[in-house]
Amino acid sequence: MLQPPPIVLSFAANDPTGGAGLQADLLTIASMGCHPLSVMTAITVQDTTGVDDVMALDSEWIADQARAVLEDMPVHAFKIGLLGSVEIIAAIAEVISDYPHIPLVMDPVLTSGRGDELANDEMIDAMRELLLPQVTILTPNSLEARHLAQQDNDSSENKLDLSLCAQRLLHMGCEYVLITGTHENTAQVTNTLFAADGIVRADQWERLEHTYHGSGCTLASAIAASLANGLSITESVLEAQDYTWHTLQAGFRPGMGQYIPNRLFWARDAEDDHDHDHEEKS
Repeated sequence: MLQPPPIVLSFAANDPTGGAGLQADLLTIASMGCHPLSVMTAITVQDTTGVDDVMALDSEWIADQARAVLEDMPVHAFKIGLLGSVEIIAAIAEVISDYPHIPLVMDPVLTSGRGDELANDEMIDAMRELLLPQVTILTPNSLEARHLAQQDNDSSENKLDLSLCAQRLLHMGCEYVLITGTHENTAQVTNTLFAADGIVRADQWERLEHTYHGSGCTLASAIAASLANGLSITESVLEAQDYTWHTLQAGFRPGMGQYIPNRLFWARDAEDDHDHDHEEKS
């Protein structure tokens, strides 16, 4: 019998556009050679321009979904995205605490690309207290990193240094923090991986001209899939960045809003190569 592929379990919200959320996670995880499991946390009303409404599911249903598949199949990595409520955060934290050996990748979804609020202050406090101490690698963009690391005595006039943000998030319990630089005013996008003893690696990528719906989901899911495939943290971070950048480079604009990453860019490349070979033979 063939060896089954590694399994990744995603906790995330439904996105009817297929750009972000569970759909982005499933496409990414499968594209990277793993089998995706999905636990839906919320149902959203959204298009490629923004999120209009979110309906969080019952927290007991979240826990029951997760425990049903965890008791049936061996999971090699967890990925967490949009959560929906404090009760859901508590339920997921309780479930994953029973599986401390499974690496946990968390994309802290606080707002939509348009800026719609997706996590209130109570939810952010619950994330800090219940989830961050269990996180293997946190993948905030620079805006999310500053929001999560904000303290009451910080000046509202000055932006927090990202190294300080990383130190604070690591102090909350994360093993690693990968802060992405898409929202920074720099010529290239710099993504920096931090651990307790400082910067582990910093990678620069060509800044693309469009804005994308679901790039953070793609990156976090790609890291989870890479970890499930047996790569180290540093190898997974580089592999996932490379994959994500190529999905963005091949991105498409199906609606009136943001571009969507093409998580199956390699399949189109393979198809084009096949067509080219066929033409040469004919």
